Amino acid sequence: MGPADSWGHHWAGILFSASLFTVWSLPTAAHLIPDAYLLNTIQKALAKPTISVSQGTATEHREKVTFYCDTKDVNITIHWVSNNRPLVFHERLQLSPDGKTLTILTVQREDAGNYQCEAWGARQIQSSDPTFLMVNYGPDPIEIKLESGVLSGDVVGVMEGSNVTFSCFSWFFHNDSLLSLTTRTFSIHAMSREHEGTYRCLVSNSATHLSLLAALKVRVLERLAKPCIVSPSRNLQENANSVALTCQTTHEGDRVQWFLKDQLLLPSKHLVLSADNKTLVIHGLGRNDTGPYECEVWKWGSWARSEPFWLTISYGPDRVDITMGPGSGVVRDVTVELNSSLTLQCRAESQPGAEYCWTLEHSTTVYMVGTLTIAALSWEHQGIYNCTALNPLTRLTHSTLVLVRVVGSQLSWSAGTIAGITIGILTVIVLSTGLGCFLYIINVGWPSKQTAEDPIHETTPTSEKEHAGELSSEGAAFRNPWGLFSQPHQAIAQTYIASISPHTTKRKHGVRL
Repeated sequence: MGPADSWGHHWAGILFSASLFTVWSLPTAAHLIPDAYLLNTIQKALAKPTISVSQGTATEHREKVTFYCDTKDVNITIHWVSNNRPLVFHERLQLSPDGKTLTILTVQREDAGNYQCEAWGARQIQSSDPTFLMVNYGPDPIEIKLESGVLSGDVVGVMEGSNVTFSCFSWFFHNDSLLSLTTRTFSIHAMSREHEGTYRCLVSNSATHLSLLAALKVRVLERLAKPCIVSPSRNLQENANSVALTCQTTHEGDRVQWFLKDQLLLPSKHLVLSADNKTLVIHGLGRNDTGPYECEVWKWGSWARSEPFWLTISYGPDRVDITMGPGSGVVRDVTVELNSSLTLQCRAESQPGAEYCWTLEHSTTVYMVGTLTIAALSWEHQGIYNCTALNPLTRLTHSTLVLVRVVGSQLSWSAGTIAGITIGILTVIVLSTGLGCFLYIINVGWPSKQTAEDPIHETTPTSEKEHAGELSSEGAAFRNPWGLFSQPHQAIAQTYIASISPHTTKRKHGVRL
């Protein structure tokens, strides 16, 4: 199909459409009448309604108010608006069948505000100007308030000398003399007994012509003096039978209550209160009953509390422990080196603090210290030590023991000491030998003189080698003194040395004594 055919079809469609328009179009006059009617209906706007009210001010619970919405339009619906919100209907609101009349049967304070009516057409809404309704009410029931005071029933207690402010509208004193006409508050500085009585507050509303009178009875409370706690003695001993604490006050008719460690004291078998609560008896006194105790007096809202009261309870000494200083555990057996230092500390729980004394067995020396320090230990420091703790008030004592062992090497004798001992032993042997010879001669007799018949013994010269041997043996004797003695004599000498030595002989420089 070519371009000429396309254009031919296009014009054919246009001619067909024009022919249909000609066939179905109405006459000109008949076509203009409906359009004009419709245009006239759309362009006609709704008139603004107006609202009227029977009275713009009403008294609560006494009057009714009627609103009327006036409009010249027809075929409309009336809606009501209160304070820019659709009106919520309830039993006190009444609406006419056409909706143009709204009646509030019994006016209340929540009915106050702006009212409007709205005319709703098919496609338009018109609202009236707002109309305000004022509702007068009150006075409501009055409550007199005080910034300070203690309420007890229908009476308010005020502390003597305090400043008090009442809150109300108009004030009358108990003798009906007018104090103030316009103020909402009324203050009294430094309350005294002269200010005690009944105060009245008058509240009036000139619009409602209503008035209310409230009354308040005020009692001025005596400022109580601080009580004090007394006891027969503050210095007590643990496990005493009982102790009584008395709360002393200068006021009559006071109520008394006790506090222990800032908590209300609850009576028990251990803590017993008297009938008037003024005396507290503590049975079976223990070390934890020191306090603090307080008593409080109360009278018509006025109260005062005593100073804290402490008991001093003596106890102990409890179990005594011996340590080797701070951070050390309890010791019962101590082994220390010879010539080293030793510290022993004695401690015991006691109130007041215990006094300590140390003693060593087989010694009369007493050390009145809690910490015993020995700078250089010797053999004489070895033994059993006793520590005794004494409570100076209870006069009670408690003791414990510790065994101290000294270990280490004993110093050997010097060469001079050994030489002296050797000379002494030689002297004893020489004297013993001489005495033996003397006794032998006495018993046997002297030998006979040499006769001429006896052969003559010639002396054989000693060789130099034999003399050298003798010198060598003498040198060995000095190097080893025991070589100068025979075996029996050596045993005697060694036994003698052992008897005069207080301890077992030890080695020093490779020589055993």
